[in-house]
Amino acid sequence: MKVLITGATGLIGKEIVSLCHQSGIDVNYLTTNKAKIRTEPNYKGFLWDLQNREIDTKCFEDVEVVINLVGATVAKRWTSSYKKEIIESRVASASLLLESLKNIHHSIRHVVSASAIGIYPDSFQNYYTEDMTLEEDGFLGQVVRKWENSIHQFNTLDIEVSLLRIGLVLSDRGGAFPKIERPIRLGFGAFFGNGNQWQSWIHVDDVARMFVFVIEKELVGTFNAVAPNPVSNKKMTCTIAQKLNKKIILPNVPKLAMKLMLGEMHILLFSSQRVSCDKISDLGFVYDYDSIDHAVASLL
Repeated sequence: MKVLITGATGLIGKEIVSLCHQSGIDVNYLTTNKAKIRTEPNYKGFLWDLQNREIDTKCFEDVEVVINLVGATVAKRWTSSYKKEIIESRVASASLLLESLKNIHHSIRHVVSASAIGIYPDSFQNYYTEDMTLEEDGFLGQVVRKWENSIHQFNTLDIEVSLLRIGLVLSDRGGAFPKIERPIRLGFGAFFGNGNQWQSWIHVDDVARMFVFVIEKELVGTFNAVAPNPVSNKKMTCTIAQKLNKKIILPNVPKLAMKLMLGEMHILLFSSQRVSCDKISDLGFVYDYDSIDHAVASLL
């Protein structure tokens, strides 16, 4: 089998590439950077340019599955122009892939795309499953709706679609975890707000394995890519502190202070989503890291 990956050089993408090679799956990947082009028997890079709507269509040759991971980070101050970039990086990339496939003979049968649990509304009580119709009406909800709608357009070409709504990815190689861990290590750890907001997390190794699982099992539909045991912000902070032999002694960080510092983006720290992974678990996916203790221990 051969797959095409967008975002292959990112945090999750690198892990997926490694797993694909271990499983005998060849990888083509798209990049905007000529310096990242490599040509190996099982790993070949191709250029694309979203702004100018250009793509090297040789990237689709003999490919059966597209893994779509591309998207500008939301962990950057949400100015008006950057909010536009967050959305366009997701929608324009899917649109360029779709339009390109309309004009060539191809063997693509399945698109497996990243999405986000940000589509679920902020709640301390709800336990979100994939079939719930409640949707966040703020900016993150808008991003995910437009993102998922752009991916569903592949159905018009009789291509199957799968969406993985990813939670807080824990990795020691980038993303949120080093930013959470560092102040705790330095003795400046604190809870955000009352610390009771739910954080539905997943270890980077498990989310990468889940993408490959969906491909190999040919699963179609929407799946929550979170670990089985969501925790509160307080629990996650205390777990990291315990593993580092540190104490949380500073007062809680008030929401207003972070709003003044980060603007609208502060909701990333205070939003609460308790999300179920039962659907993917019932289909046979087994987590390597199903507890926050085990996950944190592996990263420190």
